[in-house]
Amino acid sequence: MSIQAINVRNQFKGKVKEIIRGDVVSEVDVETPWGIVTSVITTRSVNDLGLVVGSEVVALVKSTEVSLAKL
Repeated sequence: MSIQAINVRNQFKGKVKEIIRGDVVSEVDVETPWGIVTSVITTRSVNDLGLVVGSEVVALVKSTEVSLAKL
C-alpha cells in the first residue's frame, strides 16, 4: 500500500517505540524527531497494520485525533 494523497497538514514520520495492548484498544507511542506522539487505536488496527516496535509509521494529527499509517 502506498499513500497517494491525504489532506492532513500535521504529519510526523517516526518509529513505533512502544505498544501497550488492550483487549479492544491499544496505545501506540511513536518516536519522532520532534518528540513522542501517542495514538490510541483499536487493537484490531494494530494487528491489521502489523505494527511492532520499530515499525516505521507516519502519525497524522487532526484536531484531537492521531491516525497512523504504516510505511
